[in-house]
Amino acid sequence: MNISFVNLVYLLSAVLFILGIKGLTKPKTAVRGNTLSALAMLIAVAITLFDHHIVSFELIVLGMVLGAAVGALMAVKVQMTAMPQMVALLNGFGGGASFGLAASQYLLTLERTGFGGAPAEIIGVFFITATVLIGALTLSGSLVAFAKLQELISGKPIGFVGMKFLNGALFVAALALIALLCVNPDNQTLFWALAAVAIALGLTLVLPIGGADMPVVISLLNSYSGIAAAAAGFIMGNTVLIVTGSLVGASGIILTRIMCVAMNRSLTNVLFGVMGAGSGPAIDEDEFYAGKVKSAQPEEIAMILETASRVVIVPGFGMAMSQAQHAVRELADVLEGRGCEVEYAIHPVAGRMPGHMNVLLAEAEVPYDKLVEMDRINPTFDQTDVVIVIGANDVVNPMAREDKGSPIYGMPILNVDKAKTVVVIKRSLGSGFAGLPNPLFAKDNTLMVFGDGKKAVIDITASLDLAD
Repeated sequence: MNISFVNLVYLLSAVLFILGIKGLTKPKTAVRGNTLSALAMLIAVAITLFDHHIVSFELIVLGMVLGAAVGALMAVKVQMTAMPQMVALLNGFGGGASFGLAASQYLLTLERTGFGGAPAEIIGVFFITATVLIGALTLSGSLVAFAKLQELISGKPIGFVGMKFLNGALFVAALALIALLCVNPDNQTLFWALAAVAIALGLTLVLPIGGADMPVVISLLNSYSGIAAAAAGFIMGNTVLIVTGSLVGASGIILTRIMCVAMNRSLTNVLFGVMGAGSGPAIDEDEFYAGKVKSAQPEEIAMILETASRVVIVPGFGMAMSQAQHAVRELADVLEGRGCEVEYAIHPVAGRMPGHMNVLLAEAEVPYDKLVEMDRINPTFDQTDVVIVIGANDVVNPMAREDKGSPIYGMPILNVDKAKTVVVIKRSLGSGFAGLPNPLFAKDNTLMVFGDGKKAVIDITASLDLAD
């Protein structure tokens, strides 16, 4: 196939990818952006397979049909509440694909001609080994993230004192193996040792990270998968893979940085897997809350809402677990029908992935202009009659603002405690991912509604309807 034509098609794919990412920046254009990106990938894969005559036309069509079937099945079957673990799994697939490509290129070169000592071949070996390192690390790390989110293993930090030194040792070992392979690329033992070290490093980087930090981990692994794809593009001499991988890698790093700021975390700590909650004296939660918590029934909350003119709803992971997003939308509709102003306060790391709450509320067809970012909503809480917190914990914990000894001190939070009345819907007084009690639950202006989030919201809505 004519090389100029192939490059022209690659350019078209790259442009479509860029337009697709641009479309994803706004809810109104997100579907179109996703479609453009999917079309770009289809064009890039098809032209690559046709150009290199890698497989027959029949196998290409069969692969497209099977891939489309699996993708459609996942899209239909996977609940929105399970989207974080699916994203983690897809990141792993991306890293695994890059790792497989690098390994196959290495073995194919050994089988055909072997590696020489020319500078160009040494550069090629470097990109192969770099892809193996990043791809295998992304694969194993993403699988751990998936297992934590799917609750196949504990979501709490798993590790031991000094694990960061093990991470450093594994990283240094990986760099040393890359250097040795650049000098002696025909040594398969070194190659598979590098793969093993990379897989181990992925495990040890993510295992010590707790559930509270999963949004940052997911965005970082997404960046890794893009970097691995770009490195694989250099191996294959594939322009569109370099461009798209660079786009994903750069956007993932930017998003990771945003998440770090939102959680008062260090990017260095993310990179070396030392993001577990800080240590401190254990707190007896029974003593912490003793005699201070006021519980209420849905009917009582409905009576308070009857006279409210402004209500802010704060969604959290508990809303996702109870799948209460549709019930929340119905409650907001009833309140707005009574002339009440309703907005949704969105913390950037609420849930288990960046934008988790946005995705769930979009599924319930909540207007996007009702979703207000933390920096914009915080100054308005002291003018709010009622704040309804549904399953959120750490992102509304005043310890982050007031307790300098707290592991989450300095983390920006939603200042819901400044509202006239705070209603917290939660199954229990149990701590969030950070493992800390929440002084908000014991404040004078807070009422706790214990139980399933979806049922509680439905009961409040029903009581409001009866009042009409």
